[in-house]
Amino acid sequence: MVVNDPLITTDVQILTVTPAAQQMIHSLLEQRNIPGYALRVFVSGGGCSGLQYGMSFEKEPREFDAVVDAADGVRLVVDPTSLMYLEGATIDFVDSLMGGGFRIDNPNAVSSCGCGHSFKSKDSADTEDSGCGCGSCSH
Repeated sequence: MVVNDPLITTDVQILTVTPAAQQMIHSLLEQRNIPGYALRVFVSGGGCSGLQYGMSFEKEPREFDAVVDAADGVRLVVDPTSLMYLEGATIDFVDSLMGGGFRIDNPNAVSSCGCGHSFKSKDSADTEDSGCGCGSCSH
């Protein structure tokens, strides 16, 4: 993957997108009739472990976003703050009878909620554990 910065372009492994996730992203772009859009991947406060992942489609990157050109024409955009939490992560798509969806395997997470949408970072690991409130998992 290549991170495109307006000032510097370097080959940096920021996010890996599995073939299953690439296929699903293409399918969603087709279904919504928004070819050429990028998938924004972000981290925000909240979730049952303190931080949570989010995704949305956007036509253009915002100022200061990193643009990640994954294989097969998939384009991701990540804001600088989220980039600190997501570097080295893998985005996959899992389809199962018990529920499917995008999953993020994040080497920066010191613990994750069983739902796979929430995690704790090294910075937040020292805070008191309030328990998992998503109802679909336990930790």
